[in-house]
Amino acid sequence: MQFLQILIDGFAISSLYGLGAIGFTLIFGVSGVLNLSHGALMVTAAVIAWAAAGSLHTGPYLGALAGVAASVAMAFATYLLVVRPIQSSRRIPREEKEIFVLTGTLLWGIMLQEAIAYLFTSNPKTVLPLVPGVVSILGVRTPAQEILTAVLSWAAIGLLWLLVNRTRRGKVLLAASINPRGLTLLGFELSEIYLFVWGLYGLLAGLAGVLLGAFLGVSSDNVGTLTASAFSIVVLGGLGSVSGSLIGAYIVGYLETITAYVVSPSIRTIPVLLLLVLAVYVRPQGLMGRR
Repeated sequence: MQFLQILIDGFAISSLYGLGAIGFTLIFGVSGVLNLSHGALMVTAAVIAWAAAGSLHTGPYLGALAGVAASVAMAFATYLLVVRPIQSSRRIPREEKEIFVLTGTLLWGIMLQEAIAYLFTSNPKTVLPLVPGVVSILGVRTPAQEILTAVLSWAAIGLLWLLVNRTRRGKVLLAASINPRGLTLLGFELSEIYLFVWGLYGLLAGLAGVLLGAFLGVSSDNVGTLTASAFSIVVLGGLGSVSGSLIGAYIVGYLETITAYVVSPSIRTIPVLLLLVLAVYVRPQGLMGRR
């Protein structure tokens, strides 16, 4: 029975991790930015959804929309206030801009974390479930929200795949990730493409944050852990590889779930970190990375 419980819980959390990691990978692939405020965006979405549904009595659906909208707004703010000024600065040497962006997004994430703790306290918060109740799967009682989490995560991943592979805008994003200079020679504005991809990223991170808040609950203290998990997944899967991120998400999700059930929830992230260190030594480009 415990095996089946691990299988169900692991699938749900892995799907959720995959949704969050794909947004992280998308930003890196198109704009070359490792956004270290990723966890702060997810927590912002969850906390706003919790506050809207609880304090403003909007209900779970409008609350979730408010949370996702907040994440999109914070994604635009991250790009416009932190990333773009650094990338366009003439006072920062070109070879040093990447480390400045990393530092800037890290500090931005800390600022958001402190703002959330100040405005809403650092106590754990659980978003109202979109679907109440419990379902039975082969004798294992599972919250309906957990099943919905996996379904919505994969629905969002599927829609992203259709966008990237079946639309003109998606093909432009692919081209931007491969040869941005060539794209500008064809008359496309990279600034518009980057705004679009950051908005899309905010949407994915916000949805992941709201679902996580309804599944496990979040607090401002989770910002660093969520960023570290997303970073571990994309490094394990291969930077810039969407399929690698999905594989990495399921490895991390199931490894954490098994550790939590078999050993202790308090050390669920330790085996993942050990695996990441091993992977960096054995295959530094990741499972699906090319370099």
